[in-house]
Amino acid sequence: MSASGHPVTAAVPAAAPASTPGSIPVPNRSTVAVLGPGGVGGLLAALLSRAGHRVICLAREETADALRRDGIRVSSRQFGDFTAPVEADTVLREPVDLCLVTVKNTALDEALDRVPPQWLANGVLLPLLNGVEHADTLRAAYGDERVVPAVVRVESARTAPGVIRHGSPFVEVDLAGRPDRLAPLAELLTGAGVTTHVLPDEHRVLWAKLAFLAPFALLTTRHRQPIGAIRSERRDELTALVEETVAVSRACGGQTVVAEVLQRYDAFPADSKSSMQRDAEAGLALELDAIGGAVLRAAERHGIGVPLTTRLVAELAAGAGLPHRAG
Repeated sequence: MSASGHPVTAAVPAAAPASTPGSIPVPNRSTVAVLGPGGVGGLLAALLSRAGHRVICLAREETADALRRDGIRVSSRQFGDFTAPVEADTVLREPVDLCLVTVKNTALDEALDRVPPQWLANGVLLPLLNGVEHADTLRAAYGDERVVPAVVRVESARTAPGVIRHGSPFVEVDLAGRPDRLAPLAELLTGAGVTTHVLPDEHRVLWAKLAFLAPFALLTTRHRQPIGAIRSERRDELTALVEETVAVSRACGGQTVVAEVLQRYDAFPADSKSSMQRDAEAGLALELDAIGGAVLRAAERHGIGVPLTTRLVAELAAGAGLPHRAG
């Protein structure tokens, strides 16, 4: 079972069926671009390649060279160890059926230069980013019909270009939209081993993820501890922070429940770290504004007090030398 209580689908290669009228057309063997082949993007690129799809990873030249030469090497608790061949380039130069956007929010604007809109005229853009505010940016650049809001739940890290360590015993994606329209896309992902669900409400999907992610990211990064230590040594602080983020989530259309969020933390491997914590350890830019800042701005819009979130965001911003933007 996954941390959200859903059964985890085994990674069995399978062809996606022909699309039905009104659905997104997804060929049996698709051409998929992956913008940002890091921990999440690299894992998904490897799974899609292993399932028989043509995968083009878009990255800086150094990373692209490594991927072309060595493919993507995955070490996974769920899927075992395997290497998947992929193509790689610095910019997309041809039409694709699907483009996964798996870069950090801090790099989104620059990264989108690698995906000229004309190559998605008949394709789909699937953003798997942290936060809730990026969908409008992508719609403005590529059009409403091209963008499928979604979230991913996984603990996966890039340890070197093309080398992925998948730590969680699951990888799950929730797609937001009409089930009949998104069924072919969901089956493509399921066929690659990704447990995939389709939910009709975008706000419910995005805020369910953020209500879970924000406490995980803020506390593990602030205290420099993995989730096991946070949930055992700082349970009261974790619970209080979840209560704040869930209150904001529900005001924004989410249906998150505090007890369910805590249960999911308890199911995580004790050594799991948030991506923000890994970025802090590596001296990289933090997605603090996209995660914590988004909670603060929504809380202000709805008149909800979030003192613990406010304090943690301010402390992390000060420690990282980041500007603190609220409201």
